[in-house]
Amino acid sequence: MGDWSETNYDMLVLIAKRFNLIEDYLNFASVCKSWRCAATKENFNTNLARVPWLMLAEEEGNSNRQLVSPYNGMIMKKKIPKASGKRCMETMGWLVMVGKEEGEISLLHPFSGVQIELPHQNTTENYHTHHQTGDLWTYFHKAVLSASPSHTSDYLLMVIEGDVKFLSYWRPGNLQWTRIINTSLHVAHRDVIYFDGKFYAVDWSGRVLVCDIESNQTQVVAQLAREYNGEESYIVESLGTLFIVVRYGVGIRYITDDSERIPLTLTQDDIFDDLDEELTYGTTNIRVFEVDLVTGKLTQTKELGDTAFFIGHNASRSVQPSQFPGIKPNHIYFTDDYWESYLVFEEGGGLDMGVFNLADGTILPFPHYKGVSLSPVCPPTWVTPTLC
Repeated sequence: MGDWSETNYDMLVLIAKRFNLIEDYLNFASVCKSWRCAATKENFNTNLARVPWLMLAEEEGNSNRQLVSPYNGMIMKKKIPKASGKRCMETMGWLVMVGKEEGEISLLHPFSGVQIELPHQNTTENYHTHHQTGDLWTYFHKAVLSASPSHTSDYLLMVIEGDVKFLSYWRPGNLQWTRIINTSLHVAHRDVIYFDGKFYAVDWSGRVLVCDIESNQTQVVAQLAREYNGEESYIVESLGTLFIVVRYGVGIRYITDDSERIPLTLTQDDIFDDLDEELTYGTTNIRVFEVDLVTGKLTQTKELGDTAFFIGHNASRSVQPSQFPGIKPNHIYFTDDYWESYLVFEEGGGLDMGVFNLADGTILPFPHYKGVSLSPVCPPTWVTPTLC
């Protein structure tokens, strides 16, 4: 048998150009030095749609990250030294990293290694008054790019920040964050997305808002009925339409049925006063509402067609399962989005992950992370791998 490392370079390029999945491309590049030389971004179709992988941070201080495929359980280990000890959020394949001790923040592309330093959280408006959080690494709740820094310098990074969750943005070259002001009464924001040239957000009262960067203000474009409000909400774009995803059961609650039992041990016996019942947490239901931006109406739906949503501690996104065998259409893939669990339970967080069937309301556990140590700082996060 011949030496695979001596395969003709032109032949390797032809093989590399045939790959559609980035995980196959990365495995190809790991074979040997000569194969890695052919595995350049010029030889890979970067315009193809990508399916998110689940990024699991290992123990604090360990730079290893595990990327787990949601459709076949494949595990790809990736060392990201710059992310060691950092809390990570994701947007457009980039990691928004926040330091636990100093609260510094930066953008990192995990595959190319490119890093962009961002203004410290203390440059947000009124930081030193009443908007700080108890832990520096929890100050930023969500982060969303308007465009990938890999392709342009003309982009914005919008974040949900502070104890009362304001919207603020950063533009390359700025030395501080610029806050967006609600034209009506401020309500803490839950999620934000960039869609059709504008940022849209959903807040705790169920309002859908559009951001005007020129005036640094928001306007309400739709309102979810109060009876549908849940513990967490997300805003997702799919095929040119916006959707609001409402998630129930995310926070801590008393156990009412053995079927919802997750064994949990409090880090402090007195963290809850007069506690005489066992606690649990975890998703119990998810509802989806289609947003009509013309009429301002939100209509509940249980049919997404050839679409799957990925929600959690990341920029919410959708994919078309017909392009990715194994991804289930009309399903919602969710990760643990209750960071308080990392602070109050010895087991930490990361236990509330699964796949929700929108048609019948069933929840399938997501088992592939079992046995992997989870970071007490960085929650499991959906990451869309890109080469640049």
